[in-house]
Amino acid sequence: MTRKITSLEADFEHPLQMLEACHDRIEMQCETLRKLAEHLPVHGCDAQAQQAASNIMRYFDSAGRHHHEDEEQDVFPRLAASAKGLEAERVAFVVGRLIREHRELEKAWLKLREALETIAHGDNAPVDEKEVDRFCRLYKNHIGMERDTLIPLAMQLVSVEDMAVIGRAMATRRGVIP
Repeated sequence: MTRKITSLEADFEHPLQMLEACHDRIEMQCETLRKLAEHLPVHGCDAQAQQAASNIMRYFDSAGRHHHEDEEQDVFPRLAASAKGLEAERVAFVVGRLIREHRELEKAWLKLREALETIAHGDNAPVDEKEVDRFCRLYKNHIGMERDTLIPLAMQLVSVEDMAVIGRAMATRRGVIP
């Protein structure tokens, strides 16, 4: 039985819990993005909209980007190196899919970011609700794959020593001295 990861354990000594806590924050940012798209036609580019746009951009430009880097540079390679036989095939499939999804998410983010930057600077810009919905759905599906498959595989296969290396790399990426 797989143990549920809690955000209370989220620190660089528990890198998978850090990834899970990031998933929670991504979901919150997506909800804010949806609310912003609904807010703009009614209230325009008011202070609340500007602040929301700034916060969303700050998150996806930094923590969101770091999350993908954590996985691609640290988690995926160590997971692949730990897997053997049929598990190696499964890991290769999962990792390949997640990397493709990262590229798709990055493209979707760039489509939204331009309008958010305009709003953050106090100018009206339309936020395409279909693009917001697409971006949020992509993340929902992506997070589901990571929660249901990637994290359990990593918990099962990646050594404690490799987890420590992953945690130190994540901390360094964020400018934190581990």
